[in-house]
Amino acid sequence: MTIDHHNPEVLTTVADDVEAAVITAALSARGIKATATGGFTAGFRTEVPGHIDVIVRHEDLARAKQVLSEIEQEQSHVDWSKVDVGDPEDN
Repeated sequence: MTIDHHNPEVLTTVADDVEAAVITAALSARGIKATATGGFTAGFRTEVPGHIDVIVRHEDLARAKQVLSEIEQEQSHVDWSKVDVGDPEDN
């Protein structure tokens, strides 16, 4: 069996499109083309929770896994309870 290095591969699965956007942007900043699929169904409220797949080319999968691991390590030290996100806007 021959592997087509341009075939899409699932790098990771996340719960919402915001997290998927952060991952795809970080990959893009490092020269890895990525896309997310499933955003339209992830927001549905059904018995089965939705999910979003972050997709990369097969040839980029190993590097994308390494980048994802680096991102997770960089963010692991952030104490989000101490991050000031400002005051809510009045509507």
